[in-house]
Amino acid sequence: MYAGLQELGVANGEDLKETLTNCTEPLKAIEQFQTENGVLLPSLQSALPFLDLHGTPRLEFHQSVFDELREKLLERVSAIALEGKVEERYKKLEDLLEKSFSLVKMPSIQPVVMCVMKHLPKVPEKKLKLVMADKDLYKACAVEVKRQIWQDNQALFGDEVSPLLKQYILEKENILFSNDISVLHNFFSPSPKARRQGEVVQKLTQMIGKNVKLYDMVLQFLRTLFLRTRNVHYCTLRAELLMSLHDLEISEICTVDPCHKFTWCLDACIREKFVDNKRARELQGFLDGVKKGQEQVLGDLSMILCDPFAINTLALSTIRHLQDLVGQDTLPRESPDLLLLLRMLSLGQGAWDMIDSQVFKEPKMEAELITKFLPMLMSFVVDDHTFNVDQKLPSEEKGPIPYPSTIPEAFTKFLQENRIACEIGLYYILHITKQRNKNAFLRLLPALGEFLSYLLFFICFPCLGDPGGQLIYMGDFFTGKQFASVHCGV
Repeated sequence: MYAGLQELGVANGEDLKETLTNCTEPLKAIEQFQTENGVLLPSLQSALPFLDLHGTPRLEFHQSVFDELREKLLERVSAIALEGKVEERYKKLEDLLEKSFSLVKMPSIQPVVMCVMKHLPKVPEKKLKLVMADKDLYKACAVEVKRQIWQDNQALFGDEVSPLLKQYILEKENILFSNDISVLHNFFSPSPKARRQGEVVQKLTQMIGKNVKLYDMVLQFLRTLFLRTRNVHYCTLRAELLMSLHDLEISEICTVDPCHKFTWCLDACIREKFVDNKRARELQGFLDGVKKGQEQVLGDLSMILCDPFAINTLALSTIRHLQDLVGQDTLPRESPDLLLLLRMLSLGQGAWDMIDSQVFKEPKMEAELITKFLPMLMSFVVDDHTFNVDQKLPSEEKGPIPYPSTIPEAFTKFLQENRIACEIGLYYILHITKQRNKNAFLRLLPALGEFLSYLLFFICFPCLGDPGGQLIYMGDFFTGKQFASVHCGV
């Protein structure tokens, strides 16, 4: 309680105890102690007996004076940190810290010492070590001081960050494994900006502040955990953290992260759930701009593209582009925007392999994905349109065109062997379930069984939340006689 007072030459309780133990007249000794250590204002001496008459203890009076002085001192410290030249104000704060640090363990003075340290951009290393070694002091110091401790103590920083990362993953999994269909169905509904207002992202943002070294540490934690667990939610957090710092205009970090502008552009696409032509050109410019010798940035770009929210946007945009190409009589290989979407999907799907192998080069795209698989998928769209137009014709003009019930074996093989084909196939099924297109769904149902187990474990399984929800809303169809008779032999 009185730690440090003796170092400053200020009498404390122990001094009074020793005085009373060795004196012959205790009352005079107490009076002398009060005179020497009380508030030294001549005008006050005559007023104190007046407080005695009102039964106000001297302790209460001195405590109120002390509290007022402490508040004034805290205000003054904060003012010093903002006034005058940088060198001068920091010199004043350093001098004040030197004089007051011995009182840091005294509860009543501790807030002042912590306030001084908070406003110093570089606290002397010796004092930082003393704070770090004392659990109570470490807990009491401001995050600005902790940042200075953390930047040279990665293990300690990891201990602080680890519970937050676990909390983040748990929150995501609680949504995915929720029994509430509306919660699962709306997994992709919140805007990117709304998502990064979450507790974990905000805490991490505060812990990092403008410290590039701490930011790099967090990114390394995320890479390591993604590599260890294959959990794509770490990719989401990597993008959300960068954009949270972007929202606060932390230029010290945003300007040195080579993924910033790419992530910013992709964030706008995720918000719209579509990659338009203008943003597609910007994204392509960023990818093409990776220079020789800087290929390592592809590892971080692939993590950002492996974010389920990015995958969702890219896949939805791919399906929409394929539909547009059908109307334009254009082949997939003739669409630069579609090829870019496939390129980004491939980069995202290859994120884990790239970081694991440390071979930073874009995965080679299979030509047959573009020349065979996507045209097959477009042919399904054409079959669907043809059948729908035929059904709208007058009965005498209708041709004997039944809805196709089979799919090429090559299509199923693509789903089994190609990650991107599997992803696009899943989103095409999502598309037709949203339209409640029973004929198209029945046609593709056998293929769904071929790659469902693969999807559950290797492809961004949060996406299943959306189709799963859509299938539930088609429950009347699945319990009907048509479905049972055709697919269950009933």
